[in-house]
Amino acid sequence: MNVHSLARPGENRQASACSHWRPAPVVLAAMKLVLLCNRDLASCVALNRLLPALSDKHDIQLALSARVGGNRALPVALRALKFVEQDFFNDVVFPMAQARADRPAPALKTFEELARLTGQPLRQWNRLNEAEELEQLRAKAPDLVISIRYGVILKAAALAIPRLGVINLHSGKLPQYRGVMASFWAMLNGESSLGTTLHTIDDASIDTGRVIASTELPIDNERSYLWHVLALYEDGCAEILKAVDCLSRGETLSTVAQGQGGAYYSFPDESDLKRFAARGLQLFDSETLRQLCQQFLPASDIDA
Repeated sequence: MNVHSLARPGENRQASACSHWRPAPVVLAAMKLVLLCNRDLASCVALNRLLPALSDKHDIQLALSARVGGNRALPVALRALKFVEQDFFNDVVFPMAQARADRPAPALKTFEELARLTGQPLRQWNRLNEAEELEQLRAKAPDLVISIRYGVILKAAALAIPRLGVINLHSGKLPQYRGVMASFWAMLNGESSLGTTLHTIDDASIDTGRVIASTELPIDNERSYLWHVLALYEDGCAEILKAVDCLSRGETLSTVAQGQGGAYYSFPDESDLKRFAARGLQLFDSETLRQLCQQFLPASDIDA
């Protein structure tokens, strides 16, 4: 699996980030951007799609949360998923990759390697609503804050800091699938497709902001939940790049209010996970993990 070609035939962009977006060459104004992500595999893949395109045009600060959700006890299946999404890559794959100074240019960079593209130290912000980290954010004087999988719900003081506001890439269709693990719930509910929604964050409510753009990806039940989540970020991150280009030209993002209805989803419990497995669905799979490792590490390290 090459994450640079994850999206499947039939995917469809539902809306565009900027009503005036155009590919013609224009002079873009450099902006101060703060990217808020979580220290997990999907965030790392998303940043690999974004930072190479943004870092040579804009002043960027990258900051990570340690987790999404509190310290609640997780069912066994979700603990295994957390190990795959966080512990295995953060504690094993990424240190191995960074220790190999002689490794060929990787297809995917680790968080620390991505931070070097920005020229700024990588920050960990787990209390961004509290005074110390709020002041650190304020000192960056960001034009725009971009959130992807970030583990902190931003409150009014943080939201008021960026000149152009805060935008978030949600890995689910809105308003149908607010909350966490939207792709899991869409697969469990028998949907035919998944989506991402790029939206504004206007207050401390979750996934309720105005929609900037959305994308769609057909569900392949032969593929795992993790595969689908990573696949969604190809087009989702492309919409972020369009939005940043739009704003850097001094234009206004075209937004629409979310429709009525929808639901908020939390983490699945044991019964939800059993239903997921009973449908023949997988949270993750070894082939996806193997191919991802190949993009961070030399083949000799994987085959050893």
